[in-house]
Amino acid sequence: MTDGSAQEHDASRPLTRARWQRLTQWPLAAAAAIFLAAYSLEVLADLRGAANSVAEIAINVTWGMFVVDYVVQLATARRRGRWFMMHIPDLAAIALPVLRPLRLLRLVQLLRILQRTTGAAVRGRVTVYVVVTTGLLVYVAALAMLDVERHAPHATITSFGDALWWAVVTITTVGYGDMTPVTTAGRFIAVGVMIGGIALLGVVTATIASWIIEQVGRRDASSQAATRKEIEELTAEVRSLRDELRRTDGRVGAAAEQPDGSGS
Repeated sequence: MTDGSAQEHDASRPLTRARWQRLTQWPLAAAAAIFLAAYSLEVLADLRGAANSVAEIAINVTWGMFVVDYVVQLATARRRGRWFMMHIPDLAAIALPVLRPLRLLRLVQLLRILQRTTGAAVRGRVTVYVVVTTGLLVYVAALAMLDVERHAPHATITSFGDALWWAVVTITTVGYGDMTPVTTAGRFIAVGVMIGGIALLGVVTATIASWIIEQVGRRDASSQAATRKEIEELTAEVRSLRDELRRTDGRVGAAAEQPDGSGS
């Protein structure tokens, strides 16, 4: 089959969700990167006029790509109701523009090390997700908070440094209270970061607990192996002693049965 006919055959196949994901994985990752760059530039540079319009166009175009991706995946799902309930975060990613950069996590799925099925690989996958998600969440939350707060009356978060500090202390559930949002949108963002911090703490705790359990299990297995080896060695020694006793008894019995030649 030639390359042209192979492409025609591939194009003639019905569109499935798995095939759609393979086709759009890299384009959507690139769209997420473009969105993050445009949104960062718009907020950090406080764009106005034509520059702001260009950034908004880029943001809206990438948002449209994610809307199309969500609709196609929902339409091609076998059990749409179940798929919808299991992909609420995907709906949030298109309903709340600030969450769209989290689609960059698709790139993490391409790492071969995360395809392993052992416990250590699962922990590695969780660790990577936690680190990447935390970094993105802190950065994007800081951008979003600065975007909605810096021009508000009586605002305490007026620079990116302030917003980044607020995001870090909030997601770690420290919450010094030295900087607090004064707008309704800012408070909604704060709630999301708080929930993310609680979830992050739970994942980290579970990962550490899993690692400790595995280490204890390995030590127990090593101890059991050493104990079995000692038992086997002792059993072998006991068998050797028994054989030696049998041989000794046999020699003693044979000597006792020999006639005494001294009286002849």
